[in-house]
Amino acid sequence: MKVLNKLLTNKTIDYQKLQGYGFNLIKDSYVYEKILSNNHFKVIIEINKDKQISKVIDLDVDDEYVLVDVPGASGNYVGKIREEYNAIINDFINKCTKYNIFKENQTKEIIEYIKNKYHDDLEYLWEKTPDAAIWRNKDNSKWYGLLMKIPENRLDTESDNLVEIIDLRYPKDNITDILKKKGIYPGYHMNKKSWITIILDNSVDTKEIYKLIDQSYEISSLK
Repeated sequence: MKVLNKLLTNKTIDYQKLQGYGFNLIKDSYVYEKILSNNHFKVIIEINKDKQISKVIDLDVDDEYVLVDVPGASGNYVGKIREEYNAIINDFINKCTKYNIFKENQTKEIIEYIKNKYHDDLEYLWEKTPDAAIWRNKDNSKWYGLLMKIPENRLDTESDNLVEIIDLRYPKDNITDILKKKGIYPGYHMNKKSWITIILDNSVDTKEIYKLIDQSYEISSLK
């Protein structure tokens, strides 16, 4: 049996998608079953609020095939079963979960605002950096926002607390004035002449950030 907790770190299961994917609700658990290509094994994934597990059943003996979850077990036979088994798990995770990286209320409000107004979801482009994601203008694929978690001292502050930030495009001619405001910094990891960074700790009013998002989107729309 495989406990899926580590694979689901920083991810939230979308229970509405489970049944569309093929899970059946049995008592308090969502259960998914799939026969492997050799027709001798079956994968079972079970999801509920208390546990998220998977296992492979050997249909010839009607018992769990434990070797597939033993890291040291090798060989071509078990290797092929493990490969197909892991592919099923990864496909379920990709299609039935969403990232849950950003925790600040202000960040969540901004994500919701962009979703409602521009119908854009965060794109997680870097597998090795799941705490960074972007919003992209659908008309031309230009970024208009970048959301990240970074140590605050990377913004020339003394604190090493981990903070959530948003990077936005800003008019080059006026960028000096906006940088005088508390909580707003030169664009982190972006062109400092045309991007700004805002710490999402309520130092900057959320409605003001909405206006800056709209402005960033407009700039991204320019040819």
